[in-house]
Amino acid sequence: MIRSLVQFAEGDTRGVAALDESGAARRVVGATTTLALAEQAIAAGTSLAATAEAALGEAIDLTTVRLLSPIDHADPAHTLVSGTGLTHLGSAEGRDKMHAKATESQTDSMKMFLMGVEGGKPADGAVGAQPEWFYKGDGGILVDPGTPLTMPAFAEDGGEEPEIAGIYLIDKDGVAVRLGFALGNEFSDHVTERGNYLWLAHSKLRQAALAPELRLGDLPEDVRGTSRIVRDGEVLWEKPFVSGEANMSHSLANLEHHHFKYDGFLRPGDLHVHFFGTATLSFSDGVRTEVGDVFEVEADAFLLPVRNPLARAADTGIAKVRSL
Repeated sequence: MIRSLVQFAEGDTRGVAALDESGAARRVVGATTTLALAEQAIAAGTSLAATAEAALGEAIDLTTVRLLSPIDHADPAHTLVSGTGLTHLGSAEGRDKMHAKATESQTDSMKMFLMGVEGGKPADGAVGAQPEWFYKGDGGILVDPGTPLTMPAFAEDGGEEPEIAGIYLIDKDGVAVRLGFALGNEFSDHVTERGNYLWLAHSKLRQAALAPELRLGDLPEDVRGTSRIVRDGEVLWEKPFVSGEANMSHSLANLEHHHFKYDGFLRPGDLHVHFFGTATLSFSDGVRTEVGDVFEVEADAFLLPVRNPLARAADTGIAKVRSL
């Protein structure tokens, strides 16, 4: 039974492989991208797993190929990367500490978190509390497994955020179709955010990484994982994290509704990578990352981890604008 899909490259040739519960991989004959396979499944009116199952070929050793992000588009502008925060039980604690100095009363972060606790899991057919939402970028900000997460030269910090993302394709009728889930490192600038919570939007305009695996079907209710930072070959920081609806203040359906309720996000052919949030950050424990640190995120609902080193971009100076 197919559990997940991965994209890979062999030299200049791309391919797709299917993984079973044991992690054994087989080529999906004729498929070069998961997007093309998903489009084929939608056109045939069948599931992504069934479409891959019907085209299974020979076994493949994934250590002999280069693993890619589990989803991409030939034109990165047709991929929207976004997310939502304060969605997990306990997720307000770190944010509240960052923003508490700005007010002596209950912070806006805590207020929003409590809105989710009280109304983030509505009954079927009802609309629940609206979560926080943020934009990260288009598909160009997604880096492949093992590729550096590069913070801008002006960044105050480059910090990990271990999260699960929903992967979606908008079909020809303008309906969002969930392809599956990916484990990821949402990556953010927490020092900038701490300076003023209104800078949250700035702090999120950073790269992000996905593990190579697109998990098909439903996400388990209770997901358990580990996030760590490795420096000079030694574990600098490590902490468990949880996800899945059993550990969230919002249902996935509610988060999906409040993202896809906007007509602008329902353009046929577009991809969406939507991060669901986390409650675990090394920054909350006082860790300051350094260039060369390696972020590692793994979880029991996924067979493959995501690992990326931290880098900093060269300083290009003041942004220049030309008048026409």
